[in-house]
Amino acid sequence: MNSPSAGTLYVVATPIGNLGDLTPRALDTLRTADAVCAEDTRRTRQLLAHYGLQRPLLALHEHNEEAQAAQLVARLQAGGSLALVSDAGTPLVSDPGFRLVRAAREAGVRVSPVPGACAAIAALSVAGVPSDRFVFEGFLPAKAAARRQRLQQLAGETRTLLFYESAHRIEESLADCVEAFGGERHAVLARELTKLFETVLDGPLADLHARVRADADQRKGEFVLIVEGAGDDETARIAEGRRLYARLAEHLPPSAAAKLAAELSGAPRKALYGAGAGFGMGD
Repeated sequence: MNSPSAGTLYVVATPIGNLGDLTPRALDTLRTADAVCAEDTRRTRQLLAHYGLQRPLLALHEHNEEAQAAQLVARLQAGGSLALVSDAGTPLVSDPGFRLVRAAREAGVRVSPVPGACAAIAALSVAGVPSDRFVFEGFLPAKAAARRQRLQQLAGETRTLLFYESAHRIEESLADCVEAFGGERHAVLARELTKLFETVLDGPLADLHARVRADADQRKGEFVLIVEGAGDDETARIAEGRRLYARLAEHLPPSAAAKLAAELSGAPRKALYGAGAGFGMGD
């Protein structure tokens, strides 16, 4: 293994559960970097201790990242090497770090990835759904109205959809997905990946919601929800057309909104005109 180069920021993926998933290169980088920038220094200290490492730790999280970025970039420009880690998985994927990475790149500092575990990709690899085209949405909004609005906007998306979700919102989010996408839309729910109670459920969204609602154990842990895309069919075009119509109708007369939404989506105009009541922003 080569030691980290001076003046380099290493973005290091760490295990999402099974500690055996830390790569040899990641271990070597953590061992030899001048310091480790961690989302939670307590968790990272435990990870390092598991491998018998003691390294200087610098707290870098969503509340201090912007303020710390300039100081860390200066340290890199002076020739130091830093390893950036999150609590688990690949940094910047629904985790802090992009402000530091952007600042480093803008300053001409080398930024190098040290790949490894990522919950979204791990879930996609075992889901058995189309994976040639997908979109990662991260965590849905915590507030119900905003969450439903976002799902409604995605109803016509033809690519496979990936979401992260927490234990205390998974049941409600599944119910909202049933409402937005339809209960028959195929989905996969991956829970506690690489951990002791790893579970991967698949089936129609309505069935997944029922299983989670009926079993408290299926509401524990960390989740990746994968929903198949709408498909390149008339239903998908109408769903996208109605989404566009609802937004355009806020600013245009109904007939003009329907005409423009039909042109943009390819949906029949007659399927959109007057449909705004069921697709308004407040639903």
